[in-house]
Amino acid sequence: MPQTPHSTGGYNKNLYQAKDEVYSGLYYRDNNLVSGSLEALIRHLLPTVDYYPDRTYIFTFLLSSRLFIRPYELMSKVCQLYVEQQRPGDTQSDKIRLRKMAPKILQLLTEWVETFPYDFRDERMMRGLKDLTHRLSAGDEIYRNAASQLQQGLIRRLTVLGQYEEALLKINGTTPVLGVKAPIRRDVLSICDDPFTVAQQLTHIELERLSYIGPEEFVQAFVQKDPMDNDKSRFIGQKKVANLEAYVDWFNRLSYLVATEICTPVKKKQRARVMDFFIDVARECFNIGNFNSLMAIISGMNMTPVSRLKKTWSKVKTAKFDILEHQMDPSGNFYNYRTALRGATQRSVMANSSREKMVIPFFSLLIKDIYFLNESCANRLHNGHVNFQKLWELAKQVSEFMSWKKVECPFDKDRKILHYLLTAPIYTEDALYLASYDNEGPDNNMEKDRWKALRSTLLQRA
Repeated sequence: MPQTPHSTGGYNKNLYQAKDEVYSGLYYRDNNLVSGSLEALIRHLLPTVDYYPDRTYIFTFLLSSRLFIRPYELMSKVCQLYVEQQRPGDTQSDKIRLRKMAPKILQLLTEWVETFPYDFRDERMMRGLKDLTHRLSAGDEIYRNAASQLQQGLIRRLTVLGQYEEALLKINGTTPVLGVKAPIRRDVLSICDDPFTVAQQLTHIELERLSYIGPEEFVQAFVQKDPMDNDKSRFIGQKKVANLEAYVDWFNRLSYLVATEICTPVKKKQRARVMDFFIDVARECFNIGNFNSLMAIISGMNMTPVSRLKKTWSKVKTAKFDILEHQMDPSGNFYNYRTALRGATQRSVMANSSREKMVIPFFSLLIKDIYFLNESCANRLHNGHVNFQKLWELAKQVSEFMSWKKVECPFDKDRKILHYLLTAPIYTEDALYLASYDNEGPDNNMEKDRWKALRSTLLQRA
């Protein structure tokens, strides 16, 4: 796991005062790297006989370099620089020098492969990797075996990723999304009426989805697509943020599932019981540190088709829900949530058990934070150099996420509950409104008009 990069703060207009130091195109301030030309930064990545880059630098540069250069182009450049470092000649000193370089280059490639394996779904990256490892291992059995193991491990990881994506497609393909109000045979309470168990199974889903998100997806989302890419490259590009998008889709599904479960029952007493149940599930999610499921449940219960059910809400113990809403209140830039997240993060750092290490952030807000960081700071300074202070900050946020997603879920799996949460039918927004109006009639003329329109259009489709 990458170490968390230190923060160097935002861009300082006094960046080039006397305290700055320049080393071969790299600018330092108070011993912190703050900027440099892209060429110098790439050279700083490449190990030499006497030098190996700091792991925080490797992670930061490999994460954010895609804002300036494509991964396969960076791989090609690294290979080119390595070739340049090989002095011509066949003296004993040359051989010793190359033998000292090879394991360091292999280590760099290992860190690249282990932290950013999805880069290598691009055939051009795989060709670059094979070319460089072939040069490293030529004539040396030890390095040849190490290079072979590196490539085999990468292929295994990409195979697992492909299987996961196929499983997601299969699940999505078998999950009914009902555009009309239709009878639903089962409900969550018939599957499990224990809120703690359901919260645990939601946490299983969250951690699995998180585990497949590559750190580069956060940055790749900002990269402008090259219109000159061929069809195959476009297909690769579509997959560069696929796991991030799948996780956002899961949040939306959970919100709609909660709303569907509440709006479906005809009897008010049953609707109130479902509301109470999901409030308890949300509270257990908060206690676990699963803020994403917590927010998805709150979001579902705050959807208008649910929030307008005043007669149902009058039968619900809302005090617990009010406390949860207060924790996730968006005012003050989600101040209460951010305070709770800091507390959970501190607990995680000090914890010994997986149960206490659990931190599942409200994901949409995390993406928003990274997006605004990217938008608020320039990638390059006025002299054309890369603004490395910004890259440190990006890496700091993403590396924290990396530590969270690697926590193993300590709860036992219940496949029946998991299957229901992932595949149970959900209503569209219009179908939710129709169910809501049917259960508790319209309160005003605007709602009456909408109810009539929905009955006319949706029932014709049935």
